[in-house]
Amino acid sequence: MSLSAINEQLLRAVGVGIALFDAESQVLRFQNDVFATWFEDAPVGATFAEIFPQLDLAAMRAALDTNGRYGTELRVRKKRRTLIIAQIITLAEVGDETVIVLECQNITRIRELEFMIESYSTMVERNTREIQREKEQVEKLLLNIMPRGAYEEYRSSGIVAPQRYPCVSVLVLDFVDFAETAETLPPATFVSELNELYSAFDRIGEQFSCERIKTTGDTYLCIAGMHDPTIDHAAAVSNAAVRFIRYLTRRNDNADTQWRCRIGVATGPVLGSVVGVQKYVYDVFGRAVNEASDIHAHAAEMEALAAADTVEQLQGKEGLALVPAKAAEARDAGAMALTAT
Repeated sequence: MSLSAINEQLLRAVGVGIALFDAESQVLRFQNDVFATWFEDAPVGATFAEIFPQLDLAAMRAALDTNGRYGTELRVRKKRRTLIIAQIITLAEVGDETVIVLECQNITRIRELEFMIESYSTMVERNTREIQREKEQVEKLLLNIMPRGAYEEYRSSGIVAPQRYPCVSVLVLDFVDFAETAETLPPATFVSELNELYSAFDRIGEQFSCERIKTTGDTYLCIAGMHDPTIDHAAAVSNAAVRFIRYLTRRNDNADTQWRCRIGVATGPVLGSVVGVQKYVYDVFGRAVNEASDIHAHAAEMEALAAADTVEQLQGKEGLALVPAKAAEARDAGAMALTAT
């Protein structure tokens, strides 16, 4: 095929810039209209180096000698827009001549689309992370106001059905002189102190499979055996009660603010449910809650009392000791004080 015939075919290429260079001298011998439009300062007779000063000619020559092909991208300023031109450089034999064929394609739109896709992917990824963080925050919030079992039910069905638990153990704790402490301490210090105390109680309770149900002012309520009936729930809340007092005793030795508590522990049936519609909270009701609340009112400072039903289940338990309650009302009700052996 003659060079003129090749030229005619190249000229019919639409949207593709074509140029032919002498392989030895690298002088431009032919260009089609598209190429001339993109590279207006590339007259026939100009060399590769003159037309493309930014091109790595050594790398191009090495690639052509190795596999006969070299690819690169070039940015061309056209009026107010920058075009991205992909260049494919190959060697071709035309009769007795060896020529360098330069094929150029405008990939500006492709790169713009790639950038848009990458930006969109980055945005989606960022939004996904934000949604995940918000989901985790919501989960954390819900777990702070309801037990995990109730939360799992709410997450799967959107509701928490009221449920009766035939036998669980309840711990009720309140602080002595709470109102006076609240009036004495600065608000920020007071809230910080409560946060530290309740967080410590949560950690201790988790060690014995106790779930915090709620805190109401100076009252801390947790339950064992509600969502895991296989555990020894009476021993679980009793051990938690003893360690709550031990924690406060040690903390008071090194703290300016002295916190003293009273604890009541009871065993029996409860009913658990979400209460409220807009500002709902998970709460428990029943005999065990009432008995724990009543018995803790008879406890002395830094004393944990177990109601009669709990005392019955604690007989012979290792690590716990039952001693007479300090208050006559508590003793008359069959309650006993808890200590560790």
